[in-house]
Amino acid sequence: MLALLRTRRWIGFTALVIFLIAAFGFLSHWQWQRADEKRLQRLSVEHSAEGSSIPLESRGVDTIPEWESVTTVGTFDPSKQVLARQRPLAGANGYWVLTPISTADGLDIWVNRGWMAATGPAITTPESPLPPTGEVEVTGWWRLPEQVSESSRTGLPEGMVGAVDPSVLPDTTTMTGYIQLLESTPEMTGLVPVPRPTIDEGQNISYAVQWLLFAAVGIIGWFIFLRREAIEDLERESVREGASS
Repeated sequence: MLALLRTRRWIGFTALVIFLIAAFGFLSHWQWQRADEKRLQRLSVEHSAEGSSIPLESRGVDTIPEWESVTTVGTFDPSKQVLARQRPLAGANGYWVLTPISTADGLDIWVNRGWMAATGPAITTPESPLPPTGEVEVTGWWRLPEQVSESSRTGLPEGMVGAVDPSVLPDTTTMTGYIQLLESTPEMTGLVPVPRPTIDEGQNISYAVQWLLFAAVGIIGWFIFLRREAIEDLERESVREGASS
């Protein structure tokens, strides 16, 4: 078998197998990393659900971790309400309804008040339910801003945005986060609360194991082909020796 490994054909084949094994190992490692990231995110979301809500004004908004449960009291400004497009829920396309709330401490915080189904053409902004008037107490999860894609930065109708991004929200230049509404007093009407995401790292773990199996198949296959060809060479050599004797 060692003689075969010195042939040009087997040198090339072995180099290809080594390259594939290295690629499979890299992909497996990447999937393990993604699984770890999702696991930490899932634990963070689960931990936030178990804790009590903290008053938003009691902590600096720059230090609040994502998915922390927060509560605040303020007044909504419906004149700045916008819709974040392409937000599917339960298999249906729709929008997030975003409205800023002004608190007594002078904070202006965007609130994702809930989800509404998409109706009509996407080139126009549909009518959306207005928030309650007067003082409203809101409780929800603290979320970090998104980043709008360049393709969604322009060309949208007035009152519609591509993401909860400070660069496209009305009269907003900086923001450290927003509230994903869980409940309010008085209650919101006409909107479906946006649920917490279901985070499962199991699929990434499965992919990581699959890539390792592909690497193992490559190693085993390389050895089987090498052994088979070595046996065939021995058989041909025996035939030639028998014919010459």
